[in-house]
Amino acid sequence: MSELKNRIDFVYIFDVQDGNPNGDPDAGNLPRVDAETGMGLVTDVCLKRKVRNYVQVAKECAAGYDIFIKEKAVLNTLIDAAHEEDTVKTASDKTSAARDLMCKKYFDIRTFGAVMSTGKNAGQVRGPIQFTFARSVDPIAAMEHSITRMAVATEKEAEKQGGDNRTMGRKATVPYGLYVCHGFISANLAQQTGFSEEDLNLFWDALKNMFDVDRSAARGLMSAQKLIVFKHESVLGNAPANKLFDLVKIEKVCDGAPRKFEDYKVYEIEKDNLPAGVTVEELI
Repeated sequence: MSELKNRIDFVYIFDVQDGNPNGDPDAGNLPRVDAETGMGLVTDVCLKRKVRNYVQVAKECAAGYDIFIKEKAVLNTLIDAAHEEDTVKTASDKTSAARDLMCKKYFDIRTFGAVMSTGKNAGQVRGPIQFTFARSVDPIAAMEHSITRMAVATEKEAEKQGGDNRTMGRKATVPYGLYVCHGFISANLAQQTGFSEEDLNLFWDALKNMFDVDRSAARGLMSAQKLIVFKHESVLGNAPANKLFDLVKIEKVCDGAPRKFEDYKVYEIEKDNLPAGVTVEELI
């Protein structure tokens, strides 16, 4: 495995059409929104979930690529199992040995980190990759639609309706929204967790393809549109991330409400304006 030796910052741009990219359980599962500005939001947790799901499908939980935070997992049971491994049993510092084992076994731990101190202690891991919330470029219009199912769930419902057997429901969508997420990759933390260049390439593949393994009626059409990567020459970096992100300019170019990616223009980054020691690459 090749060691990661460069700090990386990235901008991830994706869109949604006629779907709910991230429902808010505190608001009847309506699309998340900034109440003050009307901008749509997608949480970092939501995006990490999609990365986990992609890796789980792509690698089929092969050695070194299992997923710690997955559906119906009992986390303390997995931590306890690590303490039963011979390498941990014979270690002088069992917590440190269990932590290293968990990083080696689970892709999402060595990528995003984890708290593993609630059962048999495996310590805490600060992951090298972190996301911000994704925020829409313009305010979104969250819509609710009445839907009908031509069936009922129980005999009691059928009797109540006299055989009509219809179930009414609601579905929330965003007609269109272009979202921007910022991400950070620490080479220093990558070296601590064992996150490698090979892991990084898998992570990029996930960002490119994860919406295609997460299709559902609720999501509508979600697509990865741009992945702009700023690579620093050094481990600690050569420029502040926010200054690099400011170089990514997005402008609405249509009249009225945008309804497709082509209604926006993402301007080419002028490489002459990049700080010394930083290069840029568009992976999408």
